[in-house]
Amino acid sequence: MKQLLKTHFGHDEFRPLQEEIITQILDKKDAFVLMPTGGGKSLCYQLPALKLEGVTLVISPLISLMKDQVDALKMSGVSAEFINSSLSYQEIEAIMKQAQAGKIKLLYLAPERLALGSFQSFLQTLDVSLLAIDEAHCISEWGHDFRPDYRNLKALRKQFSHVPTVALTATATPKVQDDIIEQLSLSKHQKYISSFNRDNLTFRVLRKKGAFDKLLDLLSKYKGESVIIYCFSRRETEDIATSLSDEGYQALPYHAGLNDQTRKRHQDLFIKDEVPIIVATIAFGMGIDKPDVRLVVHYTFPKNLEGYYQEVGRAGRDGLPSECVLLYSFGDKMKHQFFLNDMQDLQEKANAERKLQQVIDFCEQKTCRRQSLLKYFGEDFSIDLEKGCQACDACLITKKSFDATIVTQKILSGVLRTDSRFGKNYVIDVLKGSRGEQLVRNGHDRLSVYGIVKDYTKDELRDIVNSLLQLGFLKSSEGQYPTLSLDSQGVLFLKNKDTLKLDKTPEHLLDQSERSRKASLEYDVELFSWLRELRKQLADQAEVPPFVIFSDVSLQAMAYYLPHTKEDFIKIEGVGDKKLEAFGQDFMSVIIDYAGKKGLKPKEIPSSRRGQKRKTGQAKRKIRNGGARYQKTKELVKQKTPLEKIAKAQGVKEGTIIEHFDKLITAQEKLDLSYLKPFPERYKAIVAAFGECGDEFLKPVFDFLQEKYSYDEIRLVRVIMKAEN
Repeated sequence: MKQLLKTHFGHDEFRPLQEEIITQILDKKDAFVLMPTGGGKSLCYQLPALKLEGVTLVISPLISLMKDQVDALKMSGVSAEFINSSLSYQEIEAIMKQAQAGKIKLLYLAPERLALGSFQSFLQTLDVSLLAIDEAHCISEWGHDFRPDYRNLKALRKQFSHVPTVALTATATPKVQDDIIEQLSLSKHQKYISSFNRDNLTFRVLRKKGAFDKLLDLLSKYKGESVIIYCFSRRETEDIATSLSDEGYQALPYHAGLNDQTRKRHQDLFIKDEVPIIVATIAFGMGIDKPDVRLVVHYTFPKNLEGYYQEVGRAGRDGLPSECVLLYSFGDKMKHQFFLNDMQDLQEKANAERKLQQVIDFCEQKTCRRQSLLKYFGEDFSIDLEKGCQACDACLITKKSFDATIVTQKILSGVLRTDSRFGKNYVIDVLKGSRGEQLVRNGHDRLSVYGIVKDYTKDELRDIVNSLLQLGFLKSSEGQYPTLSLDSQGVLFLKNKDTLKLDKTPEHLLDQSERSRKASLEYDVELFSWLRELRKQLADQAEVPPFVIFSDVSLQAMAYYLPHTKEDFIKIEGVGDKKLEAFGQDFMSVIIDYAGKKGLKPKEIPSSRRGQKRKTGQAKRKIRNGGARYQKTKELVKQKTPLEKIAKAQGVKEGTIIEHFDKLITAQEKLDLSYLKPFPERYKAIVAAFGECGDEFLKPVFDFLQEKYSYDEIRLVRVIMKAEN
């Protein structure tokens, strides 16, 4: 298989899970695959298609993506075609004849085509070896993108019941996963669920104040690179695109208000590197396979974290460092709330409001954003507590602390004096001495806490309140109008007259040196630029997007190793036999000429570049058991200290202490955690849920238990089970 992998796709090694999935398919067994965007799903059916006799049918709802994938396969020496509404009757007829003659290995189909009786009859004439269902979540009514045409797949599955089927998706809750498997009648199937971590992405949230100036600052660091800017409305996309053009940037809008021809033209210009910046609504990006997007900006925060992670997933699909920046203003909540208020179904509305609040919490937190995102999707992600993930603003920026004891006392007193009946902004107005109509009407201008905070702005107070929420000093109710009340840590803080230090929220953009981790190769930037120019010329001649010729990963390797011979050029990541034959001499000519002028010599290329270049987030990060915090936790466990008191002693949340337990146990430290077990009936219920759902991810267990148990309690039980085993 590795020979095919190198010959046609130019890779020396498989990514995590790919080889297992391919083996499952070649054994004629069904597979369900959940991988994040950019995780390498397509290869899981493209490579088996080359080994199996007959044709592989690939069902995809994304018309433009079909063309890009077919172009890329043809460029790699694989016979592939697609049939959808963009083709003429004559073109479709010609492709059908090729398929019947056995000249096509992969045939991409739009799902609506399957409803036609004549087309079903045509499929019966083919020697079908594999069914690949891309975007499989579209078959589930529980999914976020249900498409009725996907129901036609049930008949297709019945028609080819003897053929293995692989269902692939980048987004599916446990409920949707089960529905996909049921709808497609996957038998003897194996589930393959990959990590959601994309460790080449850096996450940042910036205050939206001076948003356009911040956007310009960002773009100045990505000149010539591909950028997607997501906006809330059609009007906003037009305004931002126009303003960027006025500033000298090439930028185009993309939204549903444009006619089909204009949308397609704008998308093609972006894909072919004619225009580097697209300003779009969330509809953009689903149908493109552009691997070299270096920056994704959310000009307005999205309505849920699922959508956010799907959109940022369009950055850095080639594995190179890329950045995801969200511009946040609490006031933007009103934009979303306007649409939520029109929802008639109360349960649906409450769910949407809960998801919106989760996005707000994500924006306002000061702890690791990567860990928070992965936790949301039910995945544990271990980080060094001192260094963090080194790939989000919370972990990259040097933190400066301040004494927050007095202001915290005042905030907690403000919540108590207003009877815990009001939200964050109202309490802040009281503390700042606002003369708001409701505040005066309630008589809160006569409270002892009225106007007692002079040294902090409202924004600074909001940051402090957010920190207190995260630390368990305050808690917020759910619903459209959440109210603040004291949580356990807040009660203890006032009772014990404790002190508290908090981190200041930095206002500045990260420096260029801080914005993301460096690429693994210190390649020659000038040569890389020349190679990109050559790639563009060859792509225009072939009428394909530039990345179909070679990815940025390949060009950077060329600009570092300077291969002069075919024997060396074939070792470059992404270079297979077909591309060596088609483009090798063109690229080597530029490299040899440049190296000669600069006096540079070729470097020796390791036999397997892929394994060295890319250490993806699929692999667990190394566990570290050093540091005083871990040792202190260990000592407190020996003393049978309650979890709540360990957290207080360490100045962190209980969830962080549970992470300490996990890391210590992984590092072979012996801990007796039996005294921390929940009540027997709760403990047994959680253990039983792990038995049903497995213990790799928490969200399936959380859902199985109908959200009656907190993530921390579920995580604690898992770590106790781990300690006892």
